[in-house]
Amino acid sequence: MDSAFIYAAARTPFGRFNGALAGVRPDDLAATALRGVLAKLPRLDPAKIGDVVWGNANGAGEDNRNVGRMAALLAGLPVTVPATTVNRLCGSSLDAAMIGSRTIESGDAGIVVTGGVESMTRAPWVLPKPSRAFPAGDMTAVSTTLGWRLVNPRMPQEWTVSLGEANEQLRERFSISRERQDAFAARSHVLADAAWNAGFYDDLVIPVEDAGLTRDEGIRPGTTPEILAGLKPAFRPDGTITAGNASPLNDGASAVVLGSEAAADHVGADPIARVAGRGATALEPQMFGYAPVEAANQALRRAGIGWDDVGAVELNEAFAVQSLVCLDAWKIDPEIVNTKGGAIAIGHPLGASGGRVLGTLAQVLRERRERWGVAAICIGVGQGLAVVLENVSAS
Repeated sequence: MDSAFIYAAARTPFGRFNGALAGVRPDDLAATALRGVLAKLPRLDPAKIGDVVWGNANGAGEDNRNVGRMAALLAGLPVTVPATTVNRLCGSSLDAAMIGSRTIESGDAGIVVTGGVESMTRAPWVLPKPSRAFPAGDMTAVSTTLGWRLVNPRMPQEWTVSLGEANEQLRERFSISRERQDAFAARSHVLADAAWNAGFYDDLVIPVEDAGLTRDEGIRPGTTPEILAGLKPAFRPDGTITAGNASPLNDGASAVVLGSEAAADHVGADPIARVAGRGATALEPQMFGYAPVEAANQALRRAGIGWDDVGAVELNEAFAVQSLVCLDAWKIDPEIVNTKGGAIAIGHPLGASGGRVLGTLAQVLRERRERWGVAAICIGVGQGLAVVLENVSAS
């Protein structure tokens, strides 16, 4: 069976909700990331791409009707290149990369481009169709930006609590203090700003020229635990989760080129990392923040290594509290985690975040000359995904 390798990764800057990318359609954002990652491989004939697998969580507005296919067409790929869109909520683009890697390993394609997109700003309000014609009462428009909507009444109430309430419950269960959360969140901003200033993201991030955005919009360089301590709880009057220690709402896209080892001749470049293991797990919906724990453990077992071998971790920071419970469970050195900042600072455009953590991990492994790394993400409704990468770069 062939192995799957990462040949290139790219993403747009992540914009704030109603920020610089608010005027950009999600299919155009996706096309920007797709063009950007292919521009890094100028010798690759796009006609050689066997499939495009794209992640998207909402899919209720301009990202409907298979946004992966729309992005491929808008990016100028040959019409003969097929494309699909997958939805595993926050994990959609990591799921896309996992699907793409399996496609390569099975021999069904030699080159697959994966990625994901989300415009949380442009996610529409929706109206459910009435059960009978011409109802006399009012109808409520439901926001599709984030979280549960049009909930099936048969779902147990404990499963359908808000994302914030679910993480307050996680905080109680694992005794994570407000101070730890704020310190973790402040670190995210400091490291993200330092990484940008050091040029780490220069080759990884594709500017959205029409929007004038060249850098992640939500990073606040001067953030400190003391500043975050002054913010009010967002979900409970006596809670610990605030707008400062949780990821914001964002817009953005990411992309990754995967291929077999033999595809190097068509790609015109050497691979930079091998997909060595994958993990997908699920538990009670309200426990979604803890789901990456077993997903990563599963991926490591399949890669044939343990946590002692891992030199870098990219864990999507949906909330500081859920990130901390994962790190505590893994018993790893927190200094190897999100060394270039995380989603609390960079942002979390749902369908794009998995591709971001995977692409960042591949580059961190190259920079630090570490052999093994883990990319992991929690997913609403109680799921988690993880991928183990092996650095195969000669540089």
